[in-house]
Amino acid sequence: MPEAFEEYPVSIEVDAELHGSQMKAQIVRLDLSAPTTSVLANDNAYIIDMCLTPRPLKARGNYRDQWGPHRFEKLGDIYFVPPGEALHVRGDVVRQSALMCELSADAVHEQIGTTLSWSQQKLAATLDIGSARIRALLLRLTDEVRHPGVASRRMIDLLSRELAIEIGRFCLDQSENPLTGGLSGWRLRLIDERLSESFDPPPLQQLAQICGLSVRQLTRGFRVSRGCSIGDYLEQRRMEHAKRLLMQGEAVKGVAFTLGFRSPSSFTFAFRRAVGMSPTQFRQRQARGIEVVR
Repeated sequence: MPEAFEEYPVSIEVDAELHGSQMKAQIVRLDLSAPTTSVLANDNAYIIDMCLTPRPLKARGNYRDQWGPHRFEKLGDIYFVPPGEALHVRGDVVRQSALMCELSADAVHEQIGTTLSWSQQKLAATLDIGSARIRALLLRLTDEVRHPGVASRRMIDLLSRELAIEIGRFCLDQSENPLTGGLSGWRLRLIDERLSESFDPPPLQQLAQICGLSVRQLTRGFRVSRGCSIGDYLEQRRMEHAKRLLMQGEAVKGVAFTLGFRSPSSFTFAFRRAVGMSPTQFRQRQARGIEVVR
């Protein structure tokens, strides 16, 4: 279990676990009985977290040693903590399922042939990973941890090497895209506010006008800041909202129309593609208290 868990005033259950030569991967359930601020840190490994149930809306993280005590940024569905850094995590009372991995720092540096450094800008980017490739690798890891097959240790080693390369690329991409290439915080907040009004995507021209940018500046800056396109970001938000509605007992048909799908079948297709199971299966697993895959 990651060193960071020692700091959590939280009940933790490990539902499944696999070890490779360079990585340990666990599916865990966390039960926070009270609002808390805790610390995630490991001197020798990257700590990687992908939520398997919706991330609490008020979950925030702060690299206090780099930023000072008051800057807390929103945590995305996937985040990671580089070795030697301490992430202070703040959240509400919640029950959370997650894939938690510890990936050797030496493995990352060996795969990419250099030692990574993490500036304040790069650390901010680690709190909300939008990379589709990293997400796909973590989904494969989750499936392997839950249902280990023949040569599982070898599979974990193969996936860990791929993940090490993608983390290296992520860091180096941040270097190649300096802060001036991304969108300012106030523009990102304006976009989030507009997207929260409706799950029907607004025209890019409208978003660009809100931000005082051209469409080209908007799309390029958004990808630098979020690591994905505006369309992909909106779809992620829709699926997270769908999960919350399903967990609250809403009918599949009602969720489909609330989110702007033309039919329950089109919603089911999109949900299965994003989450790996149907909305009904998702609800059934929640009812049985079994962790779910994103």
